[in-house]
Amino acid sequence: MITSQRSDYLSQQKCKRLHFCLQAEICSVPSAMPLKRPKGTPRLLINQAQRAMTNNSNKPVSAVPKLEDVARAAGVSTATVSRCLNTPDRVSRKTIKRVMDAIDSLGYSPNYSARALAAGRTNTIGAIIPTMENAIFARGIQAFQEELQKNGCTLLVASSSYRQDLEEEQIKTLTARGADALLLIGFQRDPHLYEFLEKRKIPFVLTWACKPSHEQLFVGFDNRKAMKELAARVISLGHRSLGCISAETATNDRASERVEGICAAMQDAGLDPGSLRIVETTYSIENGEKAFHQLLTGDNAPTAVLCGNDVLAIGALRGAAALNLRVPQDVAITGFDDIELASVAPIPLTTVHVPHRRMGQLAARVLIDALNDVPASSVELPTEVCLRKTL
Repeated sequence: MITSQRSDYLSQQKCKRLHFCLQAEICSVPSAMPLKRPKGTPRLLINQAQRAMTNNSNKPVSAVPKLEDVARAAGVSTATVSRCLNTPDRVSRKTIKRVMDAIDSLGYSPNYSARALAAGRTNTIGAIIPTMENAIFARGIQAFQEELQKNGCTLLVASSSYRQDLEEEQIKTLTARGADALLLIGFQRDPHLYEFLEKRKIPFVLTWACKPSHEQLFVGFDNRKAMKELAARVISLGHRSLGCISAETATNDRASERVEGICAAMQDAGLDPGSLRIVETTYSIENGEKAFHQLLTGDNAPTAVLCGNDVLAIGALRGAAALNLRVPQDVAITGFDDIELASVAPIPLTTVHVPHRRMGQLAARVLIDALNDVPASSVELPTEVCLRKTL
């Protein structure tokens, strides 16, 4: 019985020591107030805890640096620190340097959660793009982010892998995590998602496509009209047998509209749109090469292959080289998008130039205006056929 009581007593003493050490680690106590040491607690632990809670100026500091700590270290007021972070143009360079040096030294990070709670806004914008595996969307999203950053907003990017179910999940996840607004690609999605966003008063803008009759805000271009112009140029050079390498049209409205553009150009020229040979595949250079082989090794091989984007077209160029076909003498090849790779390809690629950067900038401005209750209008941007060496 005595042994049991002694064991309980020793356990209680260990718990007290542990509790004291934990308190010493997390509490801020002025150095002028000596820590009382429970009997049996090593004096070394007391000294370490005391030093951890004070800085070189012998003043208490927080475990996590706060605005007040930055102000004290920089020798300025908290209001000045706030101005340095939010409106630096109202503060002298000398003061900004002192504040930023203090921030770097302390490892301070603004409490965005508290700001969001106070303002009712996170200043975070979400963008859901179909893929991150190639450069199709890179320039537009880069410009989008740059414009947001100028206006104090942060970008969160997600990829839907061209899956509508995954896009829906990401829309709901981003809004649940506090995204103030969203950039979405294209128009093709279930109408209930638009209702979901509107009920929650989440502004959104649709990009990389345009539908003047659509009620939703968009900043984009006419995929059908752009591809029709390119196809008409191909036909004007004497090509009568056309082929197309496209993304899957059932789930991609931009791809389906580009195929429609080719058919419209054929019809205007008196050609049978039903004669257009189409191979649908996912966007990659390898798949573009495989689709090109499929088109050119069958009967009635086309003399011109129009690709749904530049990535597929680069694959088609590789396929032509593998089959010892000269481009454009034996077969013409065109792309769409005018990504950087198009102009530096082994044979510079004829393609449609899309104003990616302008689209990203304007999309950001539309969302910022919407968040600030400024009326915004949809924008249709022009495209341009870039004639190079593959046509």
